[in-house]
Amino acid sequence: MSLQENPDPDDGHPRRWSALAALCAALVVTTIDNTVLNTALPTLAEALRASTADLQWINNAYTLVFASMLIAAGGLGARIGHRRALVGGLGVFAAGSIAAATTTTVGPLIGYRALMGLGAAFVMPATLSIIVMLFGARQRGKAIAIWAATAGLGIVLGPVTGGLLLDHFAWGSVFWINVPLVAAALVAALALIPALPGRRAGRLDGLGLLLSAGGLVALVDVIVRGPERGRLSATSLVETGAAVALLTAFTLWELRAPHPMVDMRMFANRTFSTACAVLAITFFALFGVLFVYTQYLQLVHGYSPLEAGLGALPFALSMAVAAGTSDRSAARFGHRHTIAAGLATMALGLAGLSLVTTGTPFALLSLTMGVVGAGMGLITAPASASIVAALPREKAPMAASVNSVVRELGGVLGIAVVGTIVSASYRAHLTTALPGAPEAAGHDLTAAHLLATGLPPAQAGRLVAAADEAFTTAMTVATLSCALLALAGAVAALAWLGRPAATAPSTGAAPTPTPTPTPTENAAERAAAR
Repeated sequence: MSLQENPDPDDGHPRRWSALAALCAALVVTTIDNTVLNTALPTLAEALRASTADLQWINNAYTLVFASMLIAAGGLGARIGHRRALVGGLGVFAAGSIAAATTTTVGPLIGYRALMGLGAAFVMPATLSIIVMLFGARQRGKAIAIWAATAGLGIVLGPVTGGLLLDHFAWGSVFWINVPLVAAALVAALALIPALPGRRAGRLDGLGLLLSAGGLVALVDVIVRGPERGRLSATSLVETGAAVALLTAFTLWELRAPHPMVDMRMFANRTFSTACAVLAITFFALFGVLFVYTQYLQLVHGYSPLEAGLGALPFALSMAVAAGTSDRSAARFGHRHTIAAGLATMALGLAGLSLVTTGTPFALLSLTMGVVGAGMGLITAPASASIVAALPREKAPMAASVNSVVRELGGVLGIAVVGTIVSASYRAHLTTALPGAPEAAGHDLTAAHLLATGLPPAQAGRLVAAADEAFTTAMTVATLSCALLALAGAVAALAWLGRPAATAPSTGAAPTPTPTPTPTENAAERAAAR
C-alpha cells in the first residue's frame, strides 16, 4: 500500500513503525562515527605520529564532508527516491570504513574519513525525510523524538564503542566495526522501508555545491591551522578572505539561482532560523567538549580507552531518556520553553565541567556529563520538529537536509574552535606552570607525556604534572565558553522561537509562508505563530 492510498493520512503509512526501526538502525551507524574516534585520539597520535591539528582533521574530514554535502545529497535523494539514497550512502560509507581500517598514514586516513562522510551525507537527511513522508501529523512528533534520541545516542555511544574496541584490538577496529553494522542496516532498510517514489525537479545546483564546500573547507582550515601559522600570516589572511568571499557568493547565488541547493528565503522564517541556530549551538558544544573530555580522562586521569568511553555513558543514558520524552514535554510546555530549558540545563552541566581539576573524581565527572546529556535530550527533537513544521510539506526534504547540516556544521566548528582554544590555552599555561619547559612539550599533551618517558624520573614528574594542569585549565576555559554559548542560545529560544516569521525580501518569489502550528504546540505558541 502506498502512502497516497492510506485511508487515514493523520496516522501515516501502515508500515511506518517498522520502517522507523530500520531508519534508526541506519542512523546509529553514521552518528556513532561522529565520535567513535574520540577515545582513539591518543592511540592515533602515538601510532601515526599525528599532531593535534592532524587529529582535528581526522575528526573533521568526516564531519566537514558530511556537512558540506548534506543539502546536495538530500536534493538528489528526493529525485531518485530516499530509500535508494539511503542504501547507496550506506554502501559508500562501508567502503570508506574498510579503506580507513587498512591505512597506515595520516593523509590517506583523512581522505578515507572524507569518503565515509560522503556516504553518511546521503543517509541522515534520507532518514528524516522518510519519517516526514511516512508519518501523519498525529504521530510525527513522537517519531521525530525517537529519531532524535537515536541520533544523540549514537553520538555518545561512539566513545564507549571506541573504548571497548581499543581495549582488545588495534585502532583499525573502530572502522572495521562499521562493516557488520552497515550490513545489518542495509538488510533492515531493504526489508522494512517502503520504496517511496522520487520526485521530478530541476537541475542539481553544482555551483552552489562548489561554493559552499570550498567556503566551509577554507573556514575550518583557518580555524584549525591558524594558531600554528599565525592568525595574521599571509596564508591565514588569504584563507579567511577566501572563506568570506566563497560563502558570500554562495548566499548571493542561492538567492538568484533557478534551482537553488538551499532556498535562502527559508531563513526569513524566524522559527526556522532560530531552531537551526539552537541545533548548531547544541552540537558545537557537544562535539567540542567530547573532543577534549575523552583526552582529559585518558591522559590526565590515566583511564583506559574503555574507561574513558564509559565516562560518556551517563551522558548517553540521560540524553536518551530526556529525548524519548521530549515530545511530551513539548506538548505540555511548548517547543520554545522545552528547548530553552534544555539549553539552560546543558549550560549548567557545562559550567560544572568548567570547575574540574586534575583530581576530580570519576563519579562527579559522570554526574556532570549526565546533566549535559539531559539538557541536550530536551533540545534535539523539539528543535528538529520546529524546523520541519516551519515549512510547507513539499519543502520537507530540504528542511531535513538543513536540519542535518546545522548539526554537523556545528560539530565541525565545535571541534575546530574548542580544539584551537585548548591548544592555545595549553601552551600559555604550560609556560606559566613550568618556565623553561621543552618546546616540544608545548605542542600538545600527548607530546608532553611522550617526551617525559625519556627524562629522569624527577624531571619527568614535574613535566607531566605541569602539562596535566595546563591541559585541565585549558579545558575548563573551553567548557566555560561553551556554557556561556548555550546560555545565550536559551535566551534566543525564549525571545524568538514561535514568533511571527520575518517578511521575506522582495526577490520576485513569494515569501515562505508562516507554518501551520503542530499539535505539540501549546495555546500560547499557536497564538504567537499566527
